[in-house]
Amino acid sequence: MQLQFLERLPLSIPSLILILAGALIVARIAVKRAYAIPPVWRTSIVETLDASIFAALLSLLIITFVVQAFFIPSGSMEPTLQIGDRILVSKFTYRIGGIRRGDVIVFHYPLNPGKDFVKRVVALDGETVELRDGVVLINDRPIHELYPTALAGGDRCTSNYGPQRVPSGQLFVLGDNRCNSEDSRFFGFVPDENVVGKALVIYWPPQRTGLVH
Repeated sequence: MQLQFLERLPLSIPSLILILAGALIVARIAVKRAYAIPPVWRTSIVETLDASIFAALLSLLIITFVVQAFFIPSGSMEPTLQIGDRILVSKFTYRIGGIRRGDVIVFHYPLNPGKDFVKRVVALDGETVELRDGVVLINDRPIHELYPTALAGGDRCTSNYGPQRVPSGQLFVLGDNRCNSEDSRFFGFVPDENVVGKALVIYWPPQRTGLVH
């Protein structure tokens, strides 16, 4: 229910924080001029509002440029990420370095940029990617993967795709749970500019805390 409500919000979280900060600033000005309020109370209220304004602007700065928390609502990245996991995503990692194969990234869904997806980078621009009976081939060579979800008996999810060449400035992504993942096999390549950041840490629930590999 909470996720559905958040998806229907007409404004982004940074926009909501800006509106909140603006409202707090207006309230501060009003309280400052409310001479009917005893000076001691007025000073206390203004100080509280100042702290709230600072917290809101600091949150805006962190969410926009540093790190943001995300909730995992589906099993498409199992076993790496499980339903109910909460992760921290670094927004500055790719400002100082490039995206690498194997990175788990959060990105704006190409068919609806208002939604955020989390998947693993499998092929980079300029590479030719193919899935042959579930085995990923890059430039016609199979790659070694440890993370796809194994089926009962140890078999891998068999699927076929391509071969397709990844266009310049785009990525090919897959879910670790290959049999239950909507990914580049279905919605196509992900433009670099859609990438929000790199998944770094699972911080909740406590028993799942650790780095995202």
